[in-house]
Amino acid sequence: MANKPTPTCGEHHISKEWRPATFEYSEGGISVRVPNVYAWVCPSNGEASFTPETMDELVITARELLETARRARQRRSVLTEYVVSVGEPVTASRPT
Repeated sequence: MANKPTPTCGEHHISKEWRPATFEYSEGGISVRVPNVYAWVCPSNGEASFTPETMDELVITARELLETARRARQRRSVLTEYVVSVGEPVTASRPT
């Protein structure tokens, strides 16, 4: 199977780079940040475009983390920031 062409930033008309980025989402006063997610990133402004498969996983993960944070807020937890890590960081290769 041939490699897919490198995407181009529509705004800056330059090739995007395959590199780690941070996914961020906020809802109802709760923020979720997932660092070191590989994406196509515009080198000019840093805007990340995640693959559909990665986006599906990020949506599921964000929903789970939001629900956990809502439960903590309901019980008036004094803890307001959490860092969760699963395994060791993995170096991703460019998708084909």
